[in-house]
Amino acid sequence: MTESTPRSRTLRIPALTRVEGETALHLRIHDGTVLETRLAIYEPPRFFEAFLRGRAHTEPPDLTSRICGICPVAYQMSACRAVEDACGVAVGGQLAALRRLLYCGEWIESQTLHIHLLHAPDFLGHDDVIGLSRAHRGHVERGLRLKQTGNAVVELLGGRAIHPVNVRLGGFHRTPTAAELRPLAVRLRGALDDAWDTVRWVGGFDFPDAECDADFLALAEAGTYAIESGVPTVIRYDEPFTRRTFPLRDFCDHVAEAQVPHSTALHSRLDGRRHLTGSLARWAVSGHLLSPTALEAAREAGLGDPPAPPGAGGTGRGSACRNPYRSILVRAVEVLYAVEEALRIIGAYEPPPHPYVEVPARAGTGHGATEAPRGLLYHRYALDDGGRVTDARLVPPTAQNQGAIEEDLRRIVQSGVDRGEESEAGLTRLCERAVRNHDPCISCSAHFLELDIERTPGSGGPAEG
Repeated sequence: MTESTPRSRTLRIPALTRVEGETALHLRIHDGTVLETRLAIYEPPRFFEAFLRGRAHTEPPDLTSRICGICPVAYQMSACRAVEDACGVAVGGQLAALRRLLYCGEWIESQTLHIHLLHAPDFLGHDDVIGLSRAHRGHVERGLRLKQTGNAVVELLGGRAIHPVNVRLGGFHRTPTAAELRPLAVRLRGALDDAWDTVRWVGGFDFPDAECDADFLALAEAGTYAIESGVPTVIRYDEPFTRRTFPLRDFCDHVAEAQVPHSTALHSRLDGRRHLTGSLARWAVSGHLLSPTALEAAREAGLGDPPAPPGAGGTGRGSACRNPYRSILVRAVEVLYAVEEALRIIGAYEPPPHPYVEVPARAGTGHGATEAPRGLLYHRYALDDGGRVTDARLVPPTAQNQGAIEEDLRRIVQSGVDRGEESEAGLTRLCERAVRNHDPCISCSAHFLELDIERTPGSGGPAEG
């Protein structure tokens, strides 16, 4: 819908397609200059942090998994790590390996869903996956096979594919036998070719030029590509050779959340600056720790070599990718890595003597963070002497990324306007693509697209808000 006045033009589109959740976008354009972009998330607040108070320390993993049906494992793992930290318990050995295997399953199914069903239509000129499947049926079928493989991993370890019920503090209610994992390994070996082909396919897309100027934030873990644990690590946009780390317990001292009037989701700043978490950040921070096969696939697809920190013999910069359109390519590489990693874990698996370690209640504050497919997910819980939650803090990746998304929108729309793009349909496509680059989970962040574009002419005073 278009509304016009002598001084303004407003465009509204009921909903942004191919993202999880609902949000609106307001653009203010004055004399051909994009002055403001506001990502207005209007889903009702979820209030999880409030109703977690008073709950037993055993409950956050199950309760918070309901925040998201696409990445429930991420919420379970971050919650488990935070509560276990508060109770002074560390989970290691085969139980930790099984957690990583479960997380690999979620990475495979979630990233594959985004690549094939949500994002790829943008690059191939289709409105949705239905149109894509008519022209590229084999690619869509491959994506569905990969997603089903990821679901199978989550179902075997978690008891069901969505909102797993087998996860608990200290481990699992039941752990699989080696015999139960063998058919899964056969399926994963078959998925390797599909994952390789996906990287090659995505590498052939035409990626528009763009650059994100936000700082990167991702977990880093010695010797491995961080997924289910790690230390927060920052690579600043203007200091690409420098890596900063800080203790997880200090997360809220560095990542500050604030309410903005146009959104039900909090906006976050990292040490007062815009930051981005997710696939591009992980590639910059830990890409050099991907498997040789994943790195070979990345080179073949045009990503080059990832940055290697000076201590690893690199320059600290390498082939850092700051083009948000190419995030789909990094996700494809991560799917290949997750398939390989799942096979590695299964190959080394020895059933633990007990499916979980005890996590006795005690007073304390604990912190947990993991790498959800969309980025770093942080949980903090304070417990009283009886193990009841007295305070909870959840910082999802989409909420952290909102500032960077809004700036990407401003830059990308401005580029379109400079090229002479004035049509409602054309600007809408630009906005939708820019948002989908980051695969936002709107429901997670409510703690597109209705598009509202306000234009004012060059004559007269400043644009009216």
